[in-house]
Amino acid sequence: MMNTFFGFRTLAITGFIAIVGFSACNNKPATTTASSSTIPGTVSGRFAYVNLDSLEEHYTFWKTKKQEMMAQQASIESELQRSAQQLQSDYAAMQQKAKAGTLSQAEGEAAQQRLAQMQQSLESRRATLSEKLQKDQMEFSQTLQKSLDDYLATYNKDNKFDFIFSYTKAGAILYANKALDITNDVIKGLNATTPSATTTDAAKTK
Repeated sequence: MMNTFFGFRTLAITGFIAIVGFSACNNKPATTTASSSTIPGTVSGRFAYVNLDSLEEHYTFWKTKKQEMMAQQASIESELQRSAQQLQSDYAAMQQKAKAGTLSQAEGEAAQQRLAQMQQSLESRRATLSEKLQKDQMEFSQTLQKSLDDYLATYNKDNKFDFIFSYTKAGAILYANKALDITNDVIKGLNATTPSATTTDAAKTK
């Protein structure tokens, strides 16, 4: 059985702490609510964050592609399960004939060879499909990361923020001031500028 479908945020998005247009000495006033560090001994900066839980739920490209890849994994697992069940069924039939004394030595040897080939084919198929799925997942994670990087670079082109962090309820940040949340802006911008997963896949096949 293949590993459970990966959580998207555990790949390229996990480390998503975008350092966008860093300019600690930049004195441009922020046009959006931001925070400046006032703790003694720390570097002053203006911060914002993106809620990855909301982004995953409302960013159409991410949500659609995730559903497609979950369906792809389900199809792969179903195929492998059918092959495994066929192998078990053939093995049980051989055992039954052997117990009944209706299986000659030549037939037994041929059946064992055939079952061994089926087992090898199943393992090879599992490895091939697993590798392809992992490759597809990684490629999408890279595409998703790039879409975020590119959009945030544009969003922050006036250097209103020094840091844009990622935030999740299960993450390392225990509290986040909602006044610094730019998630809705990012979701709207990404949905407006990123092609759908279906459109992207169609373009690759041309």
